[in-house]
Amino acid sequence: MGISGTLVPTSMNDPSGPNLAQEHSLLLKQQFDAVLGNMRRVILGKDEVIARVLWCVAAQGHVLFRDVPGVGKTMLARAFAASVDCTFKRVQFTPDLLPMDVSGANVFNMRQKTFEFQPGPVFTHVLLGDEINRAPPKTQSALLEVMEERQVTVDGVTHKLQAPFIAIATMNPLEDEGTYPLPAAQLDRFMMMLSVGYPPEEAEAHMLEVHLSRTPVIEQLRPVITKDDVLGWQDAVPRVYISPEMRRYLVAVVRSTRGDSRNLRSVSPRSTLLLARACQARALFSGRGFVSVEDVKVLAPDVLAHRVLSADSGTGRELVAAAVERIPAPA
Repeated sequence: MGISGTLVPTSMNDPSGPNLAQEHSLLLKQQFDAVLGNMRRVILGKDEVIARVLWCVAAQGHVLFRDVPGVGKTMLARAFAASVDCTFKRVQFTPDLLPMDVSGANVFNMRQKTFEFQPGPVFTHVLLGDEINRAPPKTQSALLEVMEERQVTVDGVTHKLQAPFIAIATMNPLEDEGTYPLPAAQLDRFMMMLSVGYPPEEAEAHMLEVHLSRTPVIEQLRPVITKDDVLGWQDAVPRVYISPEMRRYLVAVVRSTRGDSRNLRSVSPRSTLLLARACQARALFSGRGFVSVEDVKVLAPDVLAHRVLSADSGTGRELVAAAVERIPAPA
């Protein structure tokens, strides 16, 4: 049974209607928990990863999974799409994939004697780009406009995508043969880069019981919310309050990564905005109408690590974590 509801456009910090705002917050939390619980039936022992994907969706962001094969990246994307009453498409990125294979193209209609636009797989609500780094940069760039503007321009004509649109991409960090490094502009379009990782021992043992059944569990999942509910999440996130002190703290954290001598890459102002949006989403589903220091500390490595390039052997997450620790937290 799904949990749906219509959000009234009122601020979660509006003193004139605190009870109404509280009801909205409770409804959103119920929807969030319903989706997380549904996905948990397939992705075992990874609640924190699932939660981050849902925060990203609510903040209108996109997710990049950088992980070894076989840990459930594709299954996680399918589980999310199955939990929401929306469309889902998958693209396997290969070296011979063309931009038109992703975005669509104008095709000549012999009967009508005119060109007609044939939409590509990006015209969906949830797009899974599998092994995105196996396609050449020209094909990867086909996703830039789609991810940022939620539209496709072909031969000077713009075609809008239906909301919501979420791109979930995967890449294998172990195999370099036949792959192309993702350009910084492409990486910058992803709100978070996550790793599913290996499941705990008990979860992996339970996984055998679940996935070796005659009927795959993923086929048994049914939607628990609608795409309109997801749009409600995305409408509510910007209403979460960020105080002037927290805004300065967010900027200081990002600027600290720019000033680190080990970082060889500029961290764009878009990064600051995406980090703020992600923090708003986490606060929303934590039942708070305001962003806290804890939100920033939890999410800064997920949002910023793939935007830095470390000059030493340290990872990007370690560099970002160090930058966060250097900045005094506001009271």
